[in-house]
Amino acid sequence: MPTVRQTVLDIHAEVRHQDFGLTGDFHTVARFDERLSAYASRPGWAAVLGYDAGEPVGFCFGMALAADTRWWRSMTEPVPEEVIWEDGRRTAALNEIVVRKRWRGTGTARRLHDTWLAGRTEERVTLLVDPAAGGGKVQAVYESWGYEKLGEQQPFPDSPRFAAMIRPLLTG
Repeated sequence: MPTVRQTVLDIHAEVRHQDFGLTGDFHTVARFDERLSAYASRPGWAAVLGYDAGEPVGFCFGMALAADTRWWRSMTEPVPEEVIWEDGRRTAALNEIVVRKRWRGTGTARRLHDTWLAGRTEERVTLLVDPAAGGGKVQAVYESWGYEKLGEQQPFPDSPRFAAMIRPLLTG
């Protein structure tokens, strides 16, 4: 597991810092590592790493939202309770999906996403995306995958204000 963890941290640093130039405390490798540790300790957490000829190309990971999740608490506008109630089996949260530059635009992100979802049993999946990422192109990609914006949230005082997106977990 230490090798896998280091691979995830290295890809994160390459993509977020070198490729996208993201700066500030929220985007440091140390802070990402703290979030990774917190996510990985939760029930239902799973990760998918992609490789091309032995070279790591990207990763995604997430977990089921627990009945006592704080996921929805940082919504900037109220959302109806029937939309955000959780029981530990209702919603999968995709925390991260990151693909190295050489493999972007090749369908790699979609394959990682779909592989991760293939092992899920929840009825729906949610994710957060920075609406400014790629000039809005990243959010548009998620919309093309069936996600709809539910609202906005800012889960950490120094994080971006994210679009909270959701879609049914398509099976079969």
